[in-house]
Amino acid sequence: MKKKILSAEQARALGKEMRADGRKLVFTNGCFDLLHVGHVRYLQAARALGDALLVAINGDESVRALKGEGRPLNRAEDRAELIAALECVDHVVTFPEVRATQLLEIVRPAIYVKGGDYTADSLHAEERAALERIGAEIRILPFEAGHSTSALLEKIKQQDGA
Repeated sequence: MKKKILSAEQARALGKEMRADGRKLVFTNGCFDLLHVGHVRYLQAARALGDALLVAINGDESVRALKGEGRPLNRAEDRAELIAALECVDHVVTFPEVRATQLLEIVRPAIYVKGGDYTADSLHAEERAALERIGAEIRILPFEAGHSTSALLEKIKQQDGA
């Protein structure tokens, strides 16, 4: 069985190997704090765009910076293991920064994917500039309405209070 959880250096080597072979590496990133069907559908659609899917997962401190106190609910190592268990995911890497800019620049994927809660224009300027420098295609996939970690957490809180 191939190793699915990679270090940043192994992810760099993967990107280099795939470019040399003329294969398309698809890259996406996020917190993936509480896995739900919206994530699964999104990752399946992302994988269909190329030859392999690399999912970059925010480290614990960066999730806290992005989502606030009390998050993440699950440690980065656990989130990486869950995502790696999905059939549609070829590789997973964690990164400590809030933005995936540095990792994008070293991996140099062919395609960068974000969910429909983003537009090409609303991507963080630093990430967008990195994507332009490396020549990655930006793809925005439709948002899975009614499926979000925040909505799920709110539903849990409401049921706890009932």
